[in-house]
Amino acid sequence: MTSGTAQAAPDFPDEIVTSARVRYIQLPGVERDVALITLDNGFDHTKPSSFGPGGLASLDRALDEVEAHGVAAIAITGKPFIFVVGADLTGMPRITAREQALELGRLGHRVFRRLNDSTVPTFALVNGAAMGGGLEIALQCHYRTLASNAAAIALPECFLGLVPGWGGTQLLPNLIGADNAVTVIVENPVNQNKMLKPAQAAELGIFDVTFESADFIEQSLRWAAGVISGDIQVTRPAVERGEAWAAAVARGRALVDAKLHGAAPAPSRALDLIELAERATLEEGFAAEDDALADLVMSEQLRAGLYSFDLVQRRAKRPVGVPDKSLARPVNKVGVVGAGLMASQLALLFARRLEVPVVLTDLDQERLNKGVGYVHDEIDKLLTKKRVTPEAANRLKALVTGSLSKDAFADADAVIEAVFEDLTIKQKVFAEVEAVVSDTCLLLTNTSSLSVTDMASQLAHPERVVGFHFFNPVAVLPLLEVVRAQATDDPSLATAFVVAKKLGKKAVLVSDRPAFVVNRILTRFLGEVTRAVDEGAPFEVADKALEPLGLPMSPFILLALVGPAVALHVGETMHEAFPDRFPVSEGLRKLVAAGKTSVYTWDNGVPEVDPEIRAIFGSREGGPTEEQVRQRALEGLAQEIRIMLDEGVVAEPQDIDLCMLLGAGWPFHLGGITPYLDRTGVSERAGGGRFLRKGVASLP
Repeated sequence: MTSGTAQAAPDFPDEIVTSARVRYIQLPGVERDVALITLDNGFDHTKPSSFGPGGLASLDRALDEVEAHGVAAIAITGKPFIFVVGADLTGMPRITAREQALELGRLGHRVFRRLNDSTVPTFALVNGAAMGGGLEIALQCHYRTLASNAAAIALPECFLGLVPGWGGTQLLPNLIGADNAVTVIVENPVNQNKMLKPAQAAELGIFDVTFESADFIEQSLRWAAGVISGDIQVTRPAVERGEAWAAAVARGRALVDAKLHGAAPAPSRALDLIELAERATLEEGFAAEDDALADLVMSEQLRAGLYSFDLVQRRAKRPVGVPDKSLARPVNKVGVVGAGLMASQLALLFARRLEVPVVLTDLDQERLNKGVGYVHDEIDKLLTKKRVTPEAANRLKALVTGSLSKDAFADADAVIEAVFEDLTIKQKVFAEVEAVVSDTCLLLTNTSSLSVTDMASQLAHPERVVGFHFFNPVAVLPLLEVVRAQATDDPSLATAFVVAKKLGKKAVLVSDRPAFVVNRILTRFLGEVTRAVDEGAPFEVADKALEPLGLPMSPFILLALVGPAVALHVGETMHEAFPDRFPVSEGLRKLVAAGKTSVYTWDNGVPEVDPEIRAIFGSREGGPTEEQVRQRALEGLAQEIRIMLDEGVVAEPQDIDLCMLLGAGWPFHLGGITPYLDRTGVSERAGGGRFLRKGVASLP
């Protein structure tokens, strides 16, 4: 095909077509019919409706029919709990030419704009999740109602490596103002794809009115009838332009630079479009969206983002190597050994998600009261935020109790320990628990680096011991590394994975190797950076070395978050296992000995190297450069991942990528750590070959 020749938008052969079904309704006070178009892909709410070429064509035909019928108004809604969640991402990798992407953008604009240009009022009755193209359909309508229980409202395209390409960058800022639009289109996506709750979306002015879900469609149609008849007047605040608009775009650019350091083009492209929206006609703005979409669909960032999305949305739901769930035993009571912060967080999670009795034990009543009190206080906070009802809060509090005796575990089906990270202590705890529980009670350890096999080695029934490595904060981070020890049997492992799913966690099966996946990789990563400082690199040089990747935080900020003492403990554990690859930083030892919790001070709100830390490490001259530190760190990661795969720590490279995305905040735009190392050539240079086949998370 000749370059620049337009071609039809590509078909997606495997597209689950979202059909647009029309029915005509008589509303009180409205002389002619109102057309209600329902978007539905034919599945339940677990398979959300999305738009590919087939779905757009179905909506186009429905609008033809409605116009021919002659109606007073057009209303669009979705199937139960789902409005529309955007474009059909499964077809994106099949787009192999820029012209195809361009035509897909134009098709969406043409069909959706029919709602905007309609000579009769158009209404979006957003009854559930509305993301990406789903929210853009709503924005193209003249009026919008929202169900109070809608699961998520968002324009998440920048998170994946795209921009809102069917009107969002032009319509939203002119509806709610540039600053609010920057938050929705750019800031929320780059902050781990934050979604809007219904109340937030309504407060921003994206929707005209909110109704309760029980009779949402009826109330929305009644409201629409009032608008059509003129009994209800909808007014919207004026949007600030000029300096306010420019300041909003500048804020967005500063945020993107600070978060991504130029590593991902989509957010900057979205800001260009928001800037254009102040003065452009819809024709000009939509054409600019088409061009941006066409460029980004062919970009490496999108391929990487889609790879990450596929891991989180599909692979995480079907973990590899897990025994059949039919082998799982029921869990109707849980014991927690310890009443510290981690133990209390675990108790709250188990009580909320499993809704079974949870009992904590500790050495003295004061600690026990503090632990149970923490759980009850957190439940009160949920009640204040109206995330639980008063009845549910009382029920949850009643489920969580404390005991000074482990005899309280006698009828428990699972017990998890969260005591000090010392093998001897954990072995002693498990021996005490085994003495009082049944032979089939699942024993879980939250160890971050110790051997689960060694922990179970002195038990009469080591086959029921499983590692359950959560990440802090427990309620927020979705990853759970489920560790199979040498003696772990299938029923115990199956039970662990069923529990993990009920806890709302994305579980990955890992073998019992030192520090498992995330901590092992991060320890190697931090080790290479701290070694550079030990060799004389200035802190600022070493800490900025990884900026071109657009990581969520720099190495020394990460060190402060983890805690130098914890990092040193894990580092020493890894050094004992692999002394040649995991040297212990003498500088880190000194930092911990001095009681320091961070390399930086934050007196002025800006990180500055603590003068005492500089004195501890001595003069900084002649060390590695930023480029050398970066290459060392990446080559170290490639080497370690290759060794981990050879050891069988996980089944495939994709499991390592999933762990890093969900447990370490590895950026979606890099597409997982192994494809990034493949694309940059580091895996072949330092790891002995590519981790993935060609074409995965990269351009074909």
